[in-house]
Amino acid sequence: MSTTTAGHLIVGQLERAGIKRVYTVPGESFLDVLDGLHSSPIQNVVARQEGGAGFMALAEGRLTELPGVAMVTRGPGAANAFIAIHTAYQDATPLVLFVGLIPVADRGRESFQEFDINAWFGSTAKKVVTLDDAASAARVVDDAIFTALSGRPGPVVIGLPEDVLVHVVPDATVEPRKVARPEPAVADLTGLTHKLEKAHKPLIVVGGEGWTQESGEQLAAWASRHSVPIVADFRAYDAVPHRSDAYAGFLGYGRSDANARRLDEADLIVFVGCVRGDVLSDGYKRGLDAETVVVNADANLLGHFGRVDQHIIADVTAFAASLPGLDTKVNGDAGWFASARAEQLTFSTPQPDGGVGVDLGVAMEVLKKEVADDAVVTFGAGNHALWPARYLDHNSANSLAAPRNGAMGMGIPAAVAASLVYPGRQVISVAGDGCFMMNGQEIATAMGYGATFIVLVVDNGIFATIREHQEAHYPDRPSGTHMTNPDFAALARSYGGYGERVDRTEDFAAAFRRAVDSGLPALLHLPQDPATRSPKTSTN
Repeated sequence: MSTTTAGHLIVGQLERAGIKRVYTVPGESFLDVLDGLHSSPIQNVVARQEGGAGFMALAEGRLTELPGVAMVTRGPGAANAFIAIHTAYQDATPLVLFVGLIPVADRGRESFQEFDINAWFGSTAKKVVTLDDAASAARVVDDAIFTALSGRPGPVVIGLPEDVLVHVVPDATVEPRKVARPEPAVADLTGLTHKLEKAHKPLIVVGGEGWTQESGEQLAAWASRHSVPIVADFRAYDAVPHRSDAYAGFLGYGRSDANARRLDEADLIVFVGCVRGDVLSDGYKRGLDAETVVVNADANLLGHFGRVDQHIIADVTAFAASLPGLDTKVNGDAGWFASARAEQLTFSTPQPDGGVGVDLGVAMEVLKKEVADDAVVTFGAGNHALWPARYLDHNSANSLAAPRNGAMGMGIPAAVAASLVYPGRQVISVAGDGCFMMNGQEIATAMGYGATFIVLVVDNGIFATIREHQEAHYPDRPSGTHMTNPDFAALARSYGGYGERVDRTEDFAAAFRRAVDSGLPALLHLPQDPATRSPKTSTN
């Protein structure tokens, strides 16, 4: 049998698993893996900061059927990457993080960049393992990918002692394990049918990972035929197509008051791919009394609060595929279905905000007209995200990459990854000024690897979400929420991209077309009135 090193075997197993890209910040602790990537078909996308690399990998895991893969070095590198692990864990997104470690013999001496990988990541990863046995490298990688994808998806962290990586081992990858996609049992579907037939105000809540174009359309078509409204979990807006008359908007931060009432008034809630968590339920306060069915492959239902009358252990795609054969008669109250859709259409129609600078509602309307139907939208966390969440339509699967745990700084790295994953699709990123400055340097990565996207930087000079809380709890005492910003358009041009400042709403459409025509990573700098906190409509 031929031989190789453990580091090269890791790369070989990633190749066999179908991994197309890894996102790295290089370190001397995993040089042998980097050497293995030198002649590999896997693209090594070198980011400018480990948080950016982690977010790129997370976006790839969100947008594809395989985990995203990131590689960072020990100590400081691992610390920077931690934000992506926390996000992947709370978001239930598959991710594999390789972390270079000190040599085995140096452990316990407080050697250069030493840290305890289990203590750091053990509470916020599905599994943490250190490769102490070089010969098991392929099996450890395969197990990490399997674990990241199975049940409730999430992150797996693999520690790589630098001396173990150069050990010579048999050059033998392993057959990747297939992840089970459980189908709903006949008895479970029968039980669900009985519940639906008794319900007067049934509601479906969709979310989580694994949705495809087919499964989203199947569920939406079934719900439309049976007059059951569908709402999406926070930042899972691309699960079902918004063109469906069953789609009634979303829950969580920025949701309509109508959907908050709808969650409380429903007498049957069917969660598909998600659970009744904190954000969805307005802090464990809404939708608690309804009969509850949860369709979820996670046997433990991590994060679910409140009653569970039926748990259908099934993959979302398998569940959606079973619906056309479900013989169900739903007799909902008059107006329950129609009012849900009508209120969503009103909620998603912008009204002038009356402030200075660029009206983001108008900008979103321009995007709806100008952007392709399968465009991928990315954003991080902050008040700026309220506008794309409320006004942009998602009619294609895998068209949103945004942090459900509220992590700032994801938008630009996610846009880089989205462009590399789907080079034929438009990518739009909406960023607040604070969020952009956390990982805006990854525009340099975009330039280096041919990624193209358009980012709208909403510049109001404050951390608006925190200022809003201050105004509610400590009126007239702003503290620590002011920012001094650069010329964002000039910054984009300094990287070699396209940059333009847009001061007036009426100039936005033409500027957006110029950004598209540039063919470069493009940034439009949009000043916004600091007093504008959220979109305004005639009704909530």
